[in-house]
Amino acid sequence: MTKTPEEKRAWYIGAKESQVADVAILIGDPGRIDRIALHLDDVERIPVNRGLQTITGTRNGCRITASAFGMGAPIAVVVMEELRALGVRSFLRIGTAMAASGRSLGDFVLADSALRREGTSDSYAPPGYPAVSDPELNAIILKHLAQQERPYGAGMFASYDGFYSQMFDLPSSRGGVRDALLSDIEKFGLIGADMETSALLVAGRMLGARTSSLCVATVDPITQKKLDIEDMAAAEKDLFEIAIESLSSSTLQETR
Repeated sequence: MTKTPEEKRAWYIGAKESQVADVAILIGDPGRIDRIALHLDDVERIPVNRGLQTITGTRNGCRITASAFGMGAPIAVVVMEELRALGVRSFLRIGTAMAASGRSLGDFVLADSALRREGTSDSYAPPGYPAVSDPELNAIILKHLAQQERPYGAGMFASYDGFYSQMFDLPSSRGGVRDALLSDIEKFGLIGADMETSALLVAGRMLGARTSSLCVATVDPITQKKLDIEDMAAAEKDLFEIAIESLSSSTLQETR
């Protein structure tokens, strides 16, 4: 009697091949999984493992997976690797980023490229390898951004490993930890800064997947003022809709 091959299952996120879609939204905050689930139909939840939460639902007849990785480039890329091994071919990282180069809090910022200030991408490609978003995926996202009212911009991100040592000063902490960040913003005309985008863009390209990153600008890099809770909640709903509509786009389906 022929034995049926066991279905492939991811080590950490715990999902099986049949439980993920061709496209995936990568989310930092696990709390956003329940909220984005409200924007999808026929949601299937994968049991949480190591704090990693994954769901798959539908929009306009298209299956979409959403997976939360927590914080930082290393685990974000682990989640990407596992989803890619299960068959995901397009990734959109959504979340929050520091505002830069004239962007205001609450604006959308879309990465067309990224400065590699984190270390994870070095394990995939040498330092001179560019971190660049997929142009066809970005064209679809820009089309949806243009159809909504919230201000947006596209440009270069930078990603850093050290949140409190490179990006954000705690009150009464050591001073000057953001000097390199502020210098990068001025020197390279950055549009936003986070902890994951550059690593995901490099890893995604090396894995043969379309990849991009769309964030809400939530922190001013100079004053460290943060977007308030109510405005963030409204921006998050808009962010979910743009991500879902972009990944369920018939144009994206046709270009795979």
